[in-house]
Amino acid sequence: MTVENPPANANPKRSDIQVGDTWDLSSLFNTDAEWTETLAQFEQLLGGFAQFVGRLGDSAATLAECLAFDVKLDRLGERLGTYAFLRTTEDQSNSHYQGFVARYQNVATKAGQAASFVRPEILAIPAKKLEAMMAEECLSPYRLVLERINRFRKHTLSQPEENLLAMQGEMAQTANKAFRQLNDADLKFGEVVNEKGIAVELTNASLSSFLLSPNRDVRKKAFHQYYHQFLSHENTLAATLAGSIHGDVYYAKARNYTSARASSLFSDNIPECVYDNLIAAVRKHLPSVHRYFDMRRRKMGLKDIRHYDTYVPILADHQAHHTWEEAVETILTSLEPLGSEYTNVLEKGLRGRWCDRYPNQGKQSGAFSCGTFDAEPFILMNFKPSVLNDVFTLTHEAGHSMHSYYSAGNQPFQYYNYTIFVAEVASTFNEQLLAHHMIRNATTKEQKAAIINHEIDSIRATVVRQTMFAEFEKITHEMAESGEPLTVASFKSVYRNLLDAYFGPDFKVDEELSLECFRIPHFYRGFYVYKYATGLSAAIALSRRVLEGGQAELDDYLGFLKGGCSKDPLDLLRGAGVDMTQPEPVETALIQFAKLVEQLDELI
Repeated sequence: MTVENPPANANPKRSDIQVGDTWDLSSLFNTDAEWTETLAQFEQLLGGFAQFVGRLGDSAATLAECLAFDVKLDRLGERLGTYAFLRTTEDQSNSHYQGFVARYQNVATKAGQAASFVRPEILAIPAKKLEAMMAEECLSPYRLVLERINRFRKHTLSQPEENLLAMQGEMAQTANKAFRQLNDADLKFGEVVNEKGIAVELTNASLSSFLLSPNRDVRKKAFHQYYHQFLSHENTLAATLAGSIHGDVYYAKARNYTSARASSLFSDNIPECVYDNLIAAVRKHLPSVHRYFDMRRRKMGLKDIRHYDTYVPILADHQAHHTWEEAVETILTSLEPLGSEYTNVLEKGLRGRWCDRYPNQGKQSGAFSCGTFDAEPFILMNFKPSVLNDVFTLTHEAGHSMHSYYSAGNQPFQYYNYTIFVAEVASTFNEQLLAHHMIRNATTKEQKAAIINHEIDSIRATVVRQTMFAEFEKITHEMAESGEPLTVASFKSVYRNLLDAYFGPDFKVDEELSLECFRIPHFYRGFYVYKYATGLSAAIALSRRVLEGGQAELDDYLGFLKGGCSKDPLDLLRGAGVDMTQPEPVETALIQFAKLVEQLDELI
């Protein structure tokens, strides 16, 4: 039996999915046997690093030869690791491919050890000598690589000190690992009866489904039952989070950074004003966010609005249905402003076999795009025709894939892989064009309102909420750096003040919501979440620029997609037409948010 466009509740075996609805990984490897043979070749090549040990300062030619060899190994390793990873996501119970991942990781660890001398040896070359070497023609393909390594010179310690820090690597992950074990394995939340009268286990994953329930009693029950477990473990969680923050501060001080935040932003060469401008701009526009919550309360017929009322669509009974082909057609039409080359390539991918389309037993949940230099940019989906958000998810992942496609096609391997700071721009840019298209072409008020509601909640969740998280990280790290205690009470006090500010005076904040600061995984890997907010802000500004501009504006944006990491993230975005060191991009996003709120208020 084969399944075409399986219904939303279907969960067939992998073998029951049509081959055409799965991805074709032959651009990575044609067979498992070919992968196995290549892995053996990869391992044999590792011995080649030995010829360069202790010699990188001898000449520019020797250094260039070593870097070329390193790139060759990295490129081969990327293919091997990607194939093994993608195979495991098809069915996570497949022990055969779990073995592939384990074998690859074992060899990749050996590769890391074999190449571990490269960076320290480069930094051991006197600065003036390295600069003279970089001026030689043979090193021109790697000049930016070397410049980026050299930036860390003042934050690199003596060899014995570096060895001591390296020995702490596993220990430094203790806080994050402890949180993961507690949050993902040890905490048990029981069951909640959903709106259909079915008892469903409450988990970190299922909480979002309960909060989307049109039945407020279900949302309320799930919320309180979930946070009761965090209340029971708040002291452990507070100590764990404090340990993570103190670790950030320790390593920043050890490497001579002015702060933990400065340390985190250094690798992308992001000035701290970008972070501060984000917070200031969102703070300035919070009144429009508060108006949205009040409008949501009125339209939902609620006496008061609480956190568990903010995720369910206001028009919860609105139904949308898109087959895969209908979703692809809508997406391609919405992306026509990006030109025929973009849409033609994407059409071949989406109608071809870039995508693993539908759910099956054991398949990894969610969605992702996985781009590589030597193969197609693959997309994992769990597409459900009845879920509107899955259409947005597909264009989101397509944006990542086309970013990878253009970068790999226009940059050498060492400069093709774009950084996290810009990664979310291309994906959310596509979402903006899709929303623009769907709003303009809606055939009913309800349909138009549903899309606008989706857009409002996307901006609120990605720009406003993530900025609140970013402000929490800034405050708590500054507390640690100034010697203030990080305790259950101090964490909850800081977070409650932020909740009151961001949700507004008329929003009913349940006491349990102050515990949210202990359950956000990103807080255990500091200063990451702000990139979500800056990414969507840049995407909104750039999408407006392309939609309202001409060929020059389009060329600027496509140039950004082709840029990989050939420039620093802020310079890539400046070239596309947006300056993230200024508050205007965030202001643009929040002005659009306010306009969408007004439109939705008029529609329903």
